[in-house]
Amino acid sequence: MFVPCERGGGSASSDFKGFTLLMPAVSVGNVGQLAIDLVISTLNMTKVGYFYTDCLVPMVGNNPYATAEENSVELSINAEVYSLPSKKLVVLQIRSPFIKNKYRPFCQTLLSWVKSSKCARVIVLSSSHAYQRDDEQLLGTPLRYLLTPDLEKAVGGLMQELNWKEMEKVAAYPGINDTEKILHIPGGGITKLLFTESCSKGIQMAVVLKFCSEGDNIPDAFALVNYLNEWLQLIKSEVNTSSQWKIPSSWRLLFGNGLPPALF
Repeated sequence: MFVPCERGGGSASSDFKGFTLLMPAVSVGNVGQLAIDLVISTLNMTKVGYFYTDCLVPMVGNNPYATAEENSVELSINAEVYSLPSKKLVVLQIRSPFIKNKYRPFCQTLLSWVKSSKCARVIVLSSSHAYQRDDEQLLGTPLRYLLTPDLEKAVGGLMQELNWKEMEKVAAYPGINDTEKILHIPGGGITKLLFTESCSKGIQMAVVLKFCSEGDNIPDAFALVNYLNEWLQLIKSEVNTSSQWKIPSSWRLLFGNGLPPALF
């Protein structure tokens, strides 16, 4: 459930009526989480609360978006909520993996909060294993989208104008029965469950994802957030928008610190 920050004042209200909720799926390469980092850091979003749940591995750390020594000692936990009222945007950042068998309870709690907070729509940033694509998915861009029926009515035409590519369904039984198609997002974590639950509950949700592999996934995060920006126009678009995103201070530690020179 959402727990507002005491310092947030009026901005920490649980009522986000008309806002777009942007969140990551904990998926291959952590691409969605890295892309969310770029959004929060670039837009200088304000932390307004926490998403309290027993479905995520507990964790605590320093402020990942520290800009000075004074705010570097602020603590962050596994699921936090940031807001930017001027853009009607609220962001849920997830920083730890899910506990086994806790996908469904988390989805139910999250979607219940979406309804109670009156969010207009949800956008999930995700990723999927590149090596598990079928022949059709190997063609063209490695970026894909999905829309629930309720959101399709509102923005389906825009997606066609942007020339975005919808996530293809794949054969349920390859080589045996290629006519029966299913939605398959290997490595996507909660993505498929969250999407199908939103379809059945009439929630407006979009999934924006990238096919990728584990490794240095920073380029994948930039590609995903640039793709999202084509739709939401979070920052002014230029030919090379990657240079416009502000890299958070915590990214200096993505691959650990170097060996101390004293060892040599």
